[in-house]
Amino acid sequence: MADNPPDYELADRKALTRPDQVKAISHPLRTVILQLLHERAATVTELAAAVERPKSTVAHHVDVLTRNGLLRVVRTRKVRAVEERFYGRTARMFHVAAEPSPAGEQMPGDFNDFEVAARESADAFEQGKLWGFIRHARISADQAAQFWDQMAELVDSFDRMPRSGETMYGFAVGIYPTDHPTLPAAE
Repeated sequence: MADNPPDYELADRKALTRPDQVKAISHPLRTVILQLLHERAATVTELAAAVERPKSTVAHHVDVLTRNGLLRVVRTRKVRAVEERFYGRTARMFHVAAEPSPAGEQMPGDFNDFEVAARESADAFEQGKLWGFIRHARISADQAAQFWDQMAELVDSFDRMPRSGETMYGFAVGIYPTDHPTLPAAE
């Protein structure tokens, strides 16, 4: 495995500004494909085996991601008379940066990463293998933005870890406004 995954060059961040790009990442299978490609480039055959879905289904989703600039062919190899394509992400991190569309298209909502993390972590919780924290702090919007930048660096560090273990681990991080109770101002 690569010491600094994935095993191909890619941008650090890419803004998703078009509705079709955001819609492309909102499908659960496409999200899994993007996550798998954090490790290394892969063929449609390899991706289909990993997700246990037909090659035709995976090929369709790879095509959607490629058309929307989220994947690209990073290398090819000749296998008999067929050219095998290895796909890779175009960026380590995609972020939604909605811009008004001149055609008036509505930007689809991003998926809820915590909903996905909650589903994925249920078995780990049952087995006593879930490590997690939840904290609340009354801070300014600027402080929240600064903290998020620090978390993005931590996510980048996690993405770049050498792939050497037998177990796949999930990592979820976020910051969000909430109506959690607060103490009144001290007198």
